[in-house]
Amino acid sequence: METPNRIVLPAMDMNVSEDGEIEQREIDHYVARAAGGAGLIITGACAIAFPVGAASMKEPGLSDDKYIPGLKALADAVHAAGSKLCVQSTHHGKVARVDIANDRPLIAPSTPDYDYDYSALADSTGEELGRMGAATGGKKTVYKEMDHSDIAWLVDTWADAADRIAKAGADAIEIHVAHGYILGVFLNRRDNLRTDEYGGSLANRARLTCEVIAAVKARVGDTLAVLVRVSGEEYGQEGGLTLPEATEAAVLFERAGADAIHVTGWGRNPFDNFTDGPLPDTIGAYVDNAAAIKKAVSIPVIAVGRMLPEVAEKAIDDDKVDFAAMGRQLLADPNLPNKLAAGTPERVRPCINCYLCVAENFFDDTPFCAVNPALGNENLLPLTPAPTREHVVVVGAGPAGLESALVLTERGHRVTVLDKADRLGGTMWFSTLTTPDNEPLIRFFEAEIKRLGIDVRLKAEATVESIRALGADRVIVATGAKRPAPAIPGGDLPHVHTGDSLRATMLGTATADEAGVFLRTVGRLGRLSTITKRPSWIRRLTKIALPMGKNVVVIGGSLVGLELAEFLAERGRKITLLHESQQLGLPLAMPRRWTAVRHAKEHGVQLKRNVSVTRITDTAVEWTNAKGEAKSAPADMVIYADGTTAAAPLADELRAAGIDCEVIGDAAEVGYIHGAIHSAWRAVAVG
Repeated sequence: METPNRIVLPAMDMNVSEDGEIEQREIDHYVARAAGGAGLIITGACAIAFPVGAASMKEPGLSDDKYIPGLKALADAVHAAGSKLCVQSTHHGKVARVDIANDRPLIAPSTPDYDYDYSALADSTGEELGRMGAATGGKKTVYKEMDHSDIAWLVDTWADAADRIAKAGADAIEIHVAHGYILGVFLNRRDNLRTDEYGGSLANRARLTCEVIAAVKARVGDTLAVLVRVSGEEYGQEGGLTLPEATEAAVLFERAGADAIHVTGWGRNPFDNFTDGPLPDTIGAYVDNAAAIKKAVSIPVIAVGRMLPEVAEKAIDDDKVDFAAMGRQLLADPNLPNKLAAGTPERVRPCINCYLCVAENFFDDTPFCAVNPALGNENLLPLTPAPTREHVVVVGAGPAGLESALVLTERGHRVTVLDKADRLGGTMWFSTLTTPDNEPLIRFFEAEIKRLGIDVRLKAEATVESIRALGADRVIVATGAKRPAPAIPGGDLPHVHTGDSLRATMLGTATADEAGVFLRTVGRLGRLSTITKRPSWIRRLTKIALPMGKNVVVIGGSLVGLELAEFLAERGRKITLLHESQQLGLPLAMPRRWTAVRHAKEHGVQLKRNVSVTRITDTAVEWTNAKGEAKSAPADMVIYADGTTAAAPLADELRAAGIDCEVIGDAAEVGYIHGAIHSAWRAVAVG
């Protein structure tokens, strides 16, 4: 099989099939990535024995000829778009939620002698827990240790599935040997406790996969390329697969007939290690593991795991890998390959690593993307030209304002953007200090504004008079949320700061009342040296010197408070975080939230849940816990990261003056980057 390039869309489950049959919405999704230039499209997980062994009733099935027409329609459409199609095949084994829901025992090499650590679920809401439980009907898990007849059935069923994939006209099959699915648990010694020829040594534990590979090759010959997906390493539990074992297994897989090895990773406890694998938060997480495996085999090796374009290019140049699989990046921008090929990498809309897309799989639901509203709604593109060209004034250069400016301009309008700050990004710029993955989105907006020639006026405060003078046909207010001072005794002390006062200081727009002595110093230095215009510089500089006291109390443990606490703790501050309820990190996506809480603990942040803050003094913060006990913590600085509210006073002033306007982003409803960008599309992408 020959592909147009070395970019691969790895399996990213969309959960939109109906009773195992591929529907048009799923075809549209894959075609968008094929038309965007990806050389190889790999489908989400497809169940070889559907509905048996399936994780969802919304995943495609491979167990009956009735599924061939849908697969063929997909293959034909992907081919017409210029790409090749690989169908990922699996039996989910001990994570087959459909089997649990339907009272079928889960097949496994052995009955697990361990359970997960569920403590992270303390930071999931009741609604989230209910949605997760609904996937299995809340039923108890029962296991069946596979006997030889079960093994023979599995091998034959896999070969039958491959035959249907070939008949549908696909180009390749991927055999999944990772992520806790049936072949993956046979391969590792923690799950496989057998003493027969399928357990014990690595060769024995790899035997079942080798038999599946050989059976598939015997059935389809060279009609399909055979990819094998394996974890280069498993994380979070003693006895998980190691890199030397994965390397040895890859050699056996090649010998059995594999045509390529796709190297992934697996965090064995999804509630604790999900951001180690299969969806890592580290850039290029599995490159070195893939490189080690590549040295041992003669067939191509694919690496996945935040393979950003520059990382992938270097890994291929250095002969560490042969292909780069980009999952979340291609969800955020399906045209990424074409933009790279055109020499315009700055035009790639970046994934911000927020985990909102993959978190939906915990709920058996369809992924959505914070930065790409067209994910799962491909008919939103291309944007339709506006029926009448208008002059639109957008107030606010945060994500909502900038996204609306791009979309409006692409549709043919003339746009003027006003913002009182001296740089783009609004609160998102400030968030890049604690969340570096947001910074590429600002650079993307900067590049697109330049390309489209949008009139952006910084240090320009919008008023009724200035907007009226611009003669706008339409006004959009995207001024962001408000973060008021705490209504707590002592909340007006000079060492107490809100998110707004911190942001104003770092942006150089703080008044004397908004900034204390230490923070005024930081702001002044920033204005003089322009350091504050480069978030990456600030992150590095503040690890060397941070002009604030040792003891910091953060009040509010939602998204902003939790990430700010970790940021300061990394820089040697003793942090106490006080939160009025149980769940920390809302509204972060669950996997990212669980990891953020874990990292905060690892950095020494003292997390106090279910507390009520009673008073702030010159030297401390006092509170009562759930038992009614009085507590306190020393505080050289207090950061109030709670009480974020939607507010648009400018909109009220404009309407009172007879100027109609629309309010979007956090000014209308607090939704952070995801809410900002999606609300912009709802307001300006049509009509």
